[in-house]
Amino acid sequence: MKRIKYTILGTVVMMSMACRKELGKLPENAKVEGNTILDQRTSEIALNGVYYRFAAVDAGDNVTKWFEHQVPPAAFAGYLGYGYGADDAEVNNNYVRSGYGESYWTSSYQLINAANGVIKGVTSLDDKLFTGNRKKQVLAEARFLRAYAHFKLLSFYGQWFDVSSPYGALIREEFVQVDALPKARSTVKDSYAAIFADVDDAIANAPAENKPWYATRWAAMALKMRILMSHGQPGDYEQVTALADSIILNSPYKPEPQTKDIFYTKGLNSSEVILGIKPQQNQENYYYVLGRQYWPGASALYVAKTALKDLLQQDPRSAWMIGSVNAQLPDTYYFLKYIKEGTTPTVTSETAYAFRLTEVYLLKAEAIIRSGGSLQAARQILKDVMARAGVTDYTAVDNATSVNEMLKQVYLEIVRNLLAEDGQEWMALLRLPPSLIQELRPTANDKIKFILPIPHAEFLSNPAIGLQNPGYEK
Repeated sequence: MKRIKYTILGTVVMMSMACRKELGKLPENAKVEGNTILDQRTSEIALNGVYYRFAAVDAGDNVTKWFEHQVPPAAFAGYLGYGYGADDAEVNNNYVRSGYGESYWTSSYQLINAANGVIKGVTSLDDKLFTGNRKKQVLAEARFLRAYAHFKLLSFYGQWFDVSSPYGALIREEFVQVDALPKARSTVKDSYAAIFADVDDAIANAPAENKPWYATRWAAMALKMRILMSHGQPGDYEQVTALADSIILNSPYKPEPQTKDIFYTKGLNSSEVILGIKPQQNQENYYYVLGRQYWPGASALYVAKTALKDLLQQDPRSAWMIGSVNAQLPDTYYFLKYIKEGTTPTVTSETAYAFRLTEVYLLKAEAIIRSGGSLQAARQILKDVMARAGVTDYTAVDNATSVNEMLKQVYLEIVRNLLAEDGQEWMALLRLPPSLIQELRPTANDKIKFILPIPHAEFLSNPAIGLQNPGYEK
């Protein structure tokens, strides 16, 4: 009997290996063999491997790769860009020629397959092998991660904005031991149904308390709020408000009094982080980390564009989010939300954020507006959020007296507050009325440009998938 040690998400886990069966293999390749999940201990080891995929850890350098969650959506929305020369997506929302077009496909399906392996293995085990509700909790956490990945795919590769569309996500609910198994994509309606089923299970059965880099029922509620906002059907916005109230009133999370402190001092210790990404051990000392690609530039450089600088012009956040001019490309500036100019990466600067309580407040405000609720109630939520970021001038918010004007103000605060965290600056933009989309992002002038083309390689390995997204057939 050998003992093998793996470092996963900063936690050292000891595992046994007998008869050449590597129980710890999952964290390296995100695959689960049927006989590697044997009991509660090995179930939790395998689940940790799914989180390893969620954090997008590169086994080669042991560094989290949260880039695709932070940069491409902000580039699509026009606020961040590539500092050595603009990408086509940030200039004109041309995804065919963009370097960001395939960002989510492979990583999402790696996460889904890892989650499916855990779900398959744990489901087959006798309940008596687990203490208390732990079996249900492990399954709920895996289903949360699968729902998160499927919704990411629907959001970026499916017509999520049209529940009658046949162009949904490729939903995979079976563990496969090959890179691809022929399967057709689902309709948008069926995609939502599968995602809602997983997230509802997570709400019912995930732990109420967990470390901030592991899922809870509160994280599942926050995810469901995002899904409902995209779904946008009658009754959805009332559900969003109810979920927000449940999180705000009953969860252990509290708003951070000073937003800046989350990114510069507290990280995952912040009272408002619902789910974050913990950097790997000594990650901050590796040269090619994301922090160095914000300042001063390493293998890449990602910068704030003029649109962001203009948006923050009268906002106190400009002082710590926008740095000096990037000499490599005109009209771009160092983006300092995560790392101060002139400093080196730290554990805090390498921390990433999937869900924060601030998003819950902002989605509640948007849902109130969309459901025909009190504009004054939404306005007060918005002003409270802005106050925690140091804002004292609420003129634009106070002057917003129509539904469209209030939706615009909520969106602009989503950008200012949640930019470069997990894609909400892009998804919230696309939810706006067409006139506002055109005002704020003129190049997003066709719903074809709301989503990305499915990567060509998928059609080669999975001919059953069906049609390419409209507008990208050639």
